Amino acid sequence: MKFINLLKKELSELINVQMILSLVLTLGIFMVLGNVMKTSIDEAIDSVTNVTINICDRDKTDFTKAIEDALLAINDDPDEKTNVKLKYFETTGDDYAKILADNDIDNLVIIPEGFTDMVKADQRPELISINRMSSAATLDNISSGNSSAIGLISDCISSSIASEFGVSEKKYELMEDPVDIRDNTVIDDKSAEISSGSIMGRISIQNMILPIIVFVLIILTSQMLMNAIANEKIDKTLETLLSAPVSRLAIIGSKMLAAAIIALINASVFMVGFSVFVSGSSTEVTETASSVVKGSVSVDEALKQLGIALSTGDYILVGLQLFFTILICLSASLILGALVDDPKKTQNMLMPIMMLAIVPYMISMLADINSLPTPIKVLVYAIPFTHTFTAISNLMFGHTALFFFGLIYQIIFFAVCIFFALRIFMTDRIFTISLNFGQKNKYKKKKKSASANDDE
Repeated sequence: MKFINLLKKELSELINVQMILSLVLTLGIFMVLGNVMKTSIDEAIDSVTNVTINICDRDKTDFTKAIEDALLAINDDPDEKTNVKLKYFETTGDDYAKILADNDIDNLVIIPEGFTDMVKADQRPELISINRMSSAATLDNISSGNSSAIGLISDCISSSIASEFGVSEKKYELMEDPVDIRDNTVIDDKSAEISSGSIMGRISIQNMILPIIVFVLIILTSQMLMNAIANEKIDKTLETLLSAPVSRLAIIGSKMLAAAIIALINASVFMVGFSVFVSGSSTEVTETASSVVKGSVSVDEALKQLGIALSTGDYILVGLQLFFTILICLSASLILGALVDDPKKTQNMLMPIMMLAIVPYMISMLADINSLPTPIKVLVYAIPFTHTFTAISNLMFGHTALFFFGLIYQIIFFAVCIFFALRIFMTDRIFTISLNFGQKNKYKKKKKSASANDDE
C-alpha cells in the first residue's frame, strides 16, 4: 500500500498540464508531418501509375509511330495497371532549358533523327531524356518526370523491334537493352548532360549535413542555457548573482555567449566527423555513376553549368542565418528557463523548442516546402528555424528573395524574444515568475507560510 501511495505521488508530480500540452503539441506536429508525407507519396505513386509522356519525335518513321501506338495500347491491356497519356511536341535544337520553358513542361523525351536507321543497322540508338529539377527534396525526386516513361518506352521499343524486323541474334541482344539514355537535367534556364539522380546524390549529402547540425545546435543550445537558468533560480544562486555589482545585461550576455560557444564546438566536431564519414564514398559513387554514362559531364562540372554550386558568399549567408538561429534559441531559452521553478519541468519546457525544430527538419529532408499546400506552407515558414533548414536549397535553386525574407524574419523574431527576456531579467520579476498552469507558486506558498509564522 505504501508503494502504491508513493507511485501515485510520483505520477501526480510528473503528469501535469505542461506534459499534457506537450503531448497534444507532439500529436499535432506528427499529424502535420503525416499529411505532408501522404501528399508527397501520393503524388509520387500517381506519377508512376498515371504516366504522362511528353514526347518529341524528330525521326518521324513508321517504326517510331509503331512505338507510340504501342505506348497507347498499354491502356487497352486489362492486366496493365498503368495509364499512359502521350503529349506530342515539335522542337528543334539542343537548348533544352529553352525547350522546356517555351513549351511550359518539366520533362521531355526526344526521339532523335536517325533513330530507326540505327535499329535497322543493329546498333543501339539513343533517347534524349530531359528533366527539370526544382528542389533537392528526397520525395520530390523519388521519381523523376521521365523515369517511368523511359521504362515503358524501352519495353515498347523491344516489342516493336520484334514485330517490325523479326528476331535475329543481334536483334535479340538489342531487345534486351534497346536504347542508350542521354540524360539532361535542367534548372531554371541552364542545362547539363547528366542525370538528376547524379546531381541528387551529391547535393543530398550536402543538404543533409546542415539540417543535422542545425538540429543539434538548437537542442544543445536550448538545453544548456535553460538548465543553467533554472538551476540557478532554484538554488538561489541567480538571486545572489543578480544582486552583485555587475550589469544584468553583462550577466545575460555572458550566459548566452558561453552557451553559444559550447554549442558551436559540439556542432563543429559533429560536422567534421559526419563530413569525413560521408564525403569519400558519396563522391566516388556520384563520379563513377556519371562517368559510365556516355557523354555525361562530371558532377562538379554539372553543378557549375547548372548554377547551383555555392560560392563563398553563399556559405557566409548560410552562416549568418545559422548565427541568428542560435540567438533565437538562446533568447527563447532565457525566457523558458526563467519560467521553471522545478528541475523536473525543465525537459517539459524544452519540448516546444524541440518540436518546432523537428517539424522543419523532417519536412525539409523529405519534401520541398515551397510545393506544399499554402496553409501548411505558411504554418511551416512561421517557424523561424525553417528558414535555416532550407537555406542551402533556397540559395541553390535561386530562391534568394525567400532566403532574405527568412533572414529578416529571424532578426525580427530574435528582437522580440530578447526584448521579453530583458524585460524579465532587468526586473525582480525573474525571482517570482513561473509557469504553473493552475498549480500554486512555490514562492507564494513560502511567503504565505512565513506570514502565518509571523502572525503567530
